[in-house]
Amino acid sequence: MPPHQGQRVERHLAAIFAADVAGYSRLVGLDELATLERLAAAREVMDALIEEHGGRIANTAGDSVLAEFPSAVDAVQCAVAVQRRLLETGGEIARDRCIRFRIGIHVGDVVTRGQDLLGDGVNVCARLQEIAEPGGACISGAAYEQVRKALPLPFRDLGPQALKNIDQPVQAYAVPIEGLGPARADIADPTTPGHDRALQRASSVSLYAGIIVGLLVLASAGGTAWWLAARQRPAPQNAGASIAARIDKPSVAVLPFANLSDDRAQEYFSDGITDDVINDLSKVAGLLVVARNSTFAFKNTAVDVRKAAADLGVRYVVEGSVRRAADRIRINVRLVDAASGGQLWADRYEGTLGDVFGLQDEIAGKITSTLAIRLTAREQGQIAAKRTENPAAYDEFLKGWNQYLQQNPKAAREAIGHFERASELEPNYPRAYAALAATYWQIARRQWQEERFGLRSVHDARLKAEEYIAKAQQAPTSLSHQVAAAILSQQGKHEEAIREGERAIGMDPNDANAYVALAGALSLAGQPAKALELVLQGIRLNPFSPPSYFYELGLAQFGLGQFSDAAASLERAVALNPDDRWSYRVLLAAYGHLGRTADAERIFSLAENNRQGLDPLSIRGTAFWYPFKEPADWERMATGLRLANVPD
Repeated sequence: MPPHQGQRVERHLAAIFAADVAGYSRLVGLDELATLERLAAAREVMDALIEEHGGRIANTAGDSVLAEFPSAVDAVQCAVAVQRRLLETGGEIARDRCIRFRIGIHVGDVVTRGQDLLGDGVNVCARLQEIAEPGGACISGAAYEQVRKALPLPFRDLGPQALKNIDQPVQAYAVPIEGLGPARADIADPTTPGHDRALQRASSVSLYAGIIVGLLVLASAGGTAWWLAARQRPAPQNAGASIAARIDKPSVAVLPFANLSDDRAQEYFSDGITDDVINDLSKVAGLLVVARNSTFAFKNTAVDVRKAAADLGVRYVVEGSVRRAADRIRINVRLVDAASGGQLWADRYEGTLGDVFGLQDEIAGKITSTLAIRLTAREQGQIAAKRTENPAAYDEFLKGWNQYLQQNPKAAREAIGHFERASELEPNYPRAYAALAATYWQIARRQWQEERFGLRSVHDARLKAEEYIAKAQQAPTSLSHQVAAAILSQQGKHEEAIREGERAIGMDPNDANAYVALAGALSLAGQPAKALELVLQGIRLNPFSPPSYFYELGLAQFGLGQFSDAAASLERAVALNPDDRWSYRVLLAAYGHLGRTADAERIFSLAENNRQGLDPLSIRGTAFWYPFKEPADWERMATGLRLANVPD
């Protein structure tokens, strides 16, 4: 359309910012007035932050905003600030009713007519917005080149994207805001002290992202890891549909079943049912099943099945809901082919709490038969095996597991109480004993203050873990083998530890944590190349990888002498979990070998500031936790720590 007479048309280069509310029509349909009020409040936040970051709002229409900025750095900083602020202010609102913007950012040529922005650059930006995650941002390659060295953000390479009505594919990068944690000064203001070091970290993280994507493509397809869990949800490691297409077995993700019970406190029960369906399917060697930690990233969100499948790198998605009223249970479940969006199978199951295992067996059996998977006699037995005949004990276990997964001392104390009650109700309950062993071993490894748990010392926590693992191993599970592997590694019994890790994988070939647990045993046993391969398999099965995976990745890389790669992996672990003393130790040694003394000084200060009453970091203290089989491996660690000026 030609410009209106009297309006001057200008063309210039700009950083373009496009935002739109995800699922706006659905939100209006749920509650029109409340949605409009929330949108108005969200727009106040966004408009103020756009102005604060030097932007100019050009066009608005309903729930969408178009703005321009003098630089891509300003635009991306604004996007991060907006999404964080809205995430904070939306904490009181149910997830499925929150205003969540998708934001696209592009640097390109624009035409201004009056206050409006027009042109191909605007069109590209609008299409990038459409593929952004709700609550996240998607930027073009042109924008990325302007910000990658200026902002230490975990950009995720999405590859070239075929955007609607855009002639050529556009290189795109995602910025998953929720995985960033608290706001940091080096993101909010590039002129703050220490920003040069932030740039070094950003460069390392970008290097790591490229390395891990390449390794994932080349690698064979094969809760947080139980001993060092995630504090925050990271972004998926770009497993993606391209990898799903390369694997030779059906790939499945079980999304969190919705709790439709009148009592919201029953959330632990619907989560537990989801866990057990995942666990049952994981035992089938003919399937590739994504880990719980990754699928639960979609909890309480309006899920686009195709996008979830692409993020998780799977072909099939299981969705469901659970309604519990007293002793009665109703489970609805369906299996979707994400490639076509078509429903392959759906059913409803009803019964009492005492029937729950039979219901789960039916669900797992129906999914495998629909996918034409023939189960071995062993797999049939493992799926059919009842965890306990006591429904009350099972209910206590689920309550404890819900607490355990929160990964903090208070929740761990409550988890122990539930697991102990479960074992009292059912004395022959190996799953409860394995969970108790895992909890006490976590207390020892993370050196949580023992008095909180009625213990005299960390050594007592280790003894408790060993006591419970002995009971659990009478009827072993993948979890009990994982805990046993960790305990044996710490005792320097490396060959036995490796065998336990191998048994964990044998019992559950889709348990990502089992692969990472075996990797830890192999690293201490002087086999870092095998460890690296196993960590990558774990990441494939758990693309929303927790910090513990990056720790084990970094430890394996360190053992191979790949110090730069190790530093990048360990920096990612520390960024996701600032209390991770395990990663601090190896990262300091990697910095020492790299001659990065300023970074080592920074990390040592950070570790000491976060030690919360624990002993100071030292070479002698580190030796206790790293009983390497090969003297050369310990010498590599000790030399790096000395070069990093860590005291003896």
